[in-house]
Amino acid sequence: MTIGNNQNNIVMSKKVYRELILWLFLIIPYVYLFKIWNQLPDIVPTHFNLAGEADGWSSKQFLIFLPGSLGVGIYFLMLVLPQIDPKHNLSLEDNKYYAIRFFMGVFFSILTTYILYTSLAGKISNTSILFGFIGGLFAVLGNYFKDMKPNYYIGIRTPWTLEDERVWYNTHKLGSKVWIIGGIALLLGSILISDEKVFLPIFIVTLLIITLIPIIYSYIDYKRGK
Repeated sequence: MTIGNNQNNIVMSKKVYRELILWLFLIIPYVYLFKIWNQLPDIVPTHFNLAGEADGWSSKQFLIFLPGSLGVGIYFLMLVLPQIDPKHNLSLEDNKYYAIRFFMGVFFSILTTYILYTSLAGKISNTSILFGFIGGLFAVLGNYFKDMKPNYYIGIRTPWTLEDERVWYNTHKLGSKVWIIGGIALLLGSILISDEKVFLPIFIVTLLIITLIPIIYSYIDYKRGK
């Protein structure tokens, strides 16, 4: 009994430790907001056009809810998904699912902090950085999607992948490669191409390609299987 209890305690400690690490990232935007609060004007820009210029404003109190609606909100949503997944293929015990939760949390934590920074600066100085960061997320997620089990919430969910497990796995193997290559290309492009007007159409086209290829492939593979 003692050995079993010790093993349970180790497993529980590991779970708590992993969640604490994730929460350290989730509170970063709140720490940053507290630091810059007195520097913020009463009215701050909260929306920007593609040129990085502010075109929407709100009171700075609005920023208090921003970290909660993004990073923290995503955290609790992904805690709930395994409980409501009809296929029961998502599990909080799964290391790959935790990795996706972790990188999503880190992404939204950094994104929220960046938004707070732009509210203080009054403009987005380089939108390519943000687009490259999104590309990096695609590359990371692609690495974990290749072995993702069929479910209704995480992954490349088309009518054909949800209908046929074979199509699901084939599509995710292809989509994983496409997302990794496309994501790395966007990340490198954001570093190498300094002109935002040049990089923006490249970003949009690349995003469309890595999105449409798995969708089209899932349809073709489904029809071929039938």
